[in-house]
Amino acid sequence: MDILHWFTLPLQHEFMVKAVLVSMVVGVVCAVLSCYMTLKGWALMGDAVSHAVLPGVVIAYILNIPFAIGAFVFGVSSVIAIGYIKEKTRIREDTVIGLVFTGFFALGLVLISKTPSNIDLTHILFGNVLGISDQDIIQTLIISAITFVTIAILRKDLLLFCFDPTHARSIGLNTGMLYYTLLSLLSLTAVAGLQTVGIILVVAMLVTPGATAYLLSDRFDYMMLLAIASGVLSSVLGTYISFYLDAATGGCIVVLQTLFFVAAMIFAPKHGLLVRMRQKQAAA
Repeated sequence: MDILHWFTLPLQHEFMVKAVLVSMVVGVVCAVLSCYMTLKGWALMGDAVSHAVLPGVVIAYILNIPFAIGAFVFGVSSVIAIGYIKEKTRIREDTVIGLVFTGFFALGLVLISKTPSNIDLTHILFGNVLGISDQDIIQTLIISAITFVTIAILRKDLLLFCFDPTHARSIGLNTGMLYYTLLSLLSLTAVAGLQTVGIILVVAMLVTPGATAYLLSDRFDYMMLLAIASGVLSSVLGTYISFYLDAATGGCIVVLQTLFFVAAMIFAPKHGLLVRMRQKQAAA
């Protein structure tokens, strides 16, 4: 099978066209946000929010309202709960995050087990981009647009907040507003990734592209471009590979992203393991 036929054959199916396009959009929006998440060191926070939206999705299904509404409400609620417990107790933030997201996630699993449904809600856990509906596509596009516009408007403020929140506060920026804005965007993006890779793997899309790009560039603009390239390439190729292997699409996408990270970790021109080994040998 030649390479052109390999790429064009899946596109003869409408569901594959939709899946590739949605995966590309989600890959871009997750990659953009992952740059800020990497700089802020919020990988665990991303894990918390992405898991905490599960009960919101199930409740939204029960109430027959869009999944995005329930997921966003519970995502923001988890953030507020984390902030409140951290402020009112002596427990460390990482412990609080672990407590909140496992509690919310467990509640979601209980609701799934007790909710009679003709729809397999476990698709929310692992994604189902190959069976995505037109309504879900529109929802994903709207969420992605909101995230892009918000980041474009607050780009410099968010960047300074992630790099140096103390300096951001000293020049008059409302760091509290930026904190909750970034976490709200995280909740929205987690919802956008539900249909593609599911709740369990969406945290990888929110962390891995930014981490990969961070190894390859010291400039934020280049870092974001590299993250987007990594996110889009892994999303598209992962969708294709899942088609030919008849494997889980979300799993294929995240495995590719992980391989890209491993390659960057080894071969990055300034921060790769090979370069560091050569520097140690030269110093010795």
